[in-house]
Amino acid sequence: MGNCCGGESSDNFKGDGRTLNAQPANASTQPHNARAPAPAKISGPQGGRTLGKNPQVPGGSADPKAAAARAAEERAKAGAQGKGKLGKQLDAQRGQSQANALAQTARDKVAARDADAAAQARSYN
Repeated sequence: MGNCCGGESSDNFKGDGRTLNAQPANASTQPHNARAPAPAKISGPQGGRTLGKNPQVPGGSADPKAAAARAAEERAKAGAQGKGKLGKQLDAQRGQSQANALAQTARDKVAARDADAAAQARSYN
């Protein structure tokens, strides 16, 4: 029986060979304890910058409260515009009382059970 993946001519074991502790024939001549040169110092802006500040935005407020208020106003403006079909459905769902929501869920489950029972009756052999 032969190897189904290998070829017939294999040169894996050709050559003189070497002992276990011997250096390989194509070993590099660098010593193992040689160090790489130190990287050049990176010069950047002096003093750094505070996290969260974007230097590309001119006139940006550094006050977090003002930024949060501005973001809330933008969300309110976006919400006042057209909500679309899903937004209207969500508003209608939020407007329901808990009793109405539970009653609607119960009606949906009863209708699903009735549909399952009818399908089982039709498939009865």
